[in-house]
Amino acid sequence: MPSSHPADEFDFQDLQEEEKPKKRAPWGVMALVLLTGLALIRNGSGEFDVGPPQPASAAAADRAPDAGRGAPAPLAFSPAERVRIKGIQVDAPIMPVGLDAEGWVDAPPPEDPNLAGWFTGAVSPGEKGTAVVVGHVDNQQGPAVFYGLGSLKKGNHVEVRRKDKKTAIFEIYGIEVFEKENFPGKRVYGNSGTPELRVITCGGGFSKQSGYDGNVVVFARLVAVR
Repeated sequence: MPSSHPADEFDFQDLQEEEKPKKRAPWGVMALVLLTGLALIRNGSGEFDVGPPQPASAAAADRAPDAGRGAPAPLAFSPAERVRIKGIQVDAPIMPVGLDAEGWVDAPPPEDPNLAGWFTGAVSPGEKGTAVVVGHVDNQQGPAVFYGLGSLKKGNHVEVRRKDKKTAIFEIYGIEVFEKENFPGKRVYGNSGTPELRVITCGGGFSKQSGYDGNVVVFARLVAVR
């Protein structure tokens, strides 16, 4: 993977101080950048007897469910620190990621298979808007953190622990795989007006020439805060 040199709009070098939210990209900018292809696509080895599970057609997201009266209020800004997905035995630290020199969303170092990235150009998990967490599906040694993402089901939960020690709990309402050439940016990254989360890894077909040809996307909404 090329080294990361985020553009000025996505300058996250001082994120370690982390007390103030950064300027955020409108969904159109995010969609354009991520439509080009998540950096993860270029790093999957794809050389295993059985590839990563792909979402079933029945898992497609129709639309975000209504938040309802029992939904928690949106949280204030706080960086993401850890993601847990019990349904696929994921319990991984999260690092901040921005954009690399080519304008792709950067991914965590592929050498660490149990590491996810929070895209700091979007909201933090639990804030009003759509937060984005990414991770590799595999590396040269084997399956990585989000290898099992496509096997999740509607109703499964994704938990994100934040720096403020609050844990945002999201309920999945859809899992889909999209070709990178026809990536529906507005649908994936658009702001529904409520706190939502997208968890993304690579998926679809694989070739040694171009890597994976799509992205697996989990759609989830905030249902609780612990």
